[in-house]
Amino acid sequence: MSASVWIVVPAYKEAATIAGVVASLRAEGYDKVCVVNDGSPDDTGALALAAGAHVLEHIVNLGQGAALQTGITYALSRGAEYICTFDADGQHAPQAVTDLLRALEASGADVALGSRFLGKSSRVPPMRRVLLKAALAFTHAHAHVPVTDTHNGLRLFTRRAAESIRIQQAGMAHASEILQKLGAAHLRFVEVPVEVRYTSYSRKKGQSGFDSVKILLDLLYRSIALRS
Repeated sequence: MSASVWIVVPAYKEAATIAGVVASLRAEGYDKVCVVNDGSPDDTGALALAAGAHVLEHIVNLGQGAALQTGITYALSRGAEYICTFDADGQHAPQAVTDLLRALEASGADVALGSRFLGKSSRVPPMRRVLLKAALAFTHAHAHVPVTDTHNGLRLFTRRAAESIRIQQAGMAHASEILQKLGAAHLRFVEVPVEVRYTSYSRKKGQSGFDSVKILLDLLYRSIALRS
């Protein structure tokens, strides 16, 4: 079953974790792992390649949304039937990919979305929780998609869904853009409880107040663009 499933991992300066992430996915049976090294100045790309991933290189840092689209386009070109987006910092459990796949097949939906607010408990840092509430309000207002978690990087698309959603927002606001386009394309979705593991590494790297402000600014830009 996993032969038709591609895992797309956007990565920027993830030398500390990327090899372990790729190895854990391959150990779970997902050997089609595409790491998009988004202009990292460290050994992220080389370590991912050594761990057995397909590695695509952005010469400069373009942003997570751009890296995801690069990986999705590549996976589609390789005949992927399912494409899962997966974070590079070790926050996601590889077993969650199987949970998403089972939910997608059982429901007949086009997209399975991981949610840290259903069933399992994830200890979301306070600043991150504020950001998620703001992003959720934006999504409900503009996308009209009744989800419980907007900025969870764990998603599984059928091939048809991946072909229908092209990410244009290069920065972190791509998460809200994906949901907006999901609603506009009338794609069916199912939410699946997943646990996000907030480690000291991920907190230090990606949960800063500055990053939260950047995402909110991206959302504001997206809101203005939608109205123009």
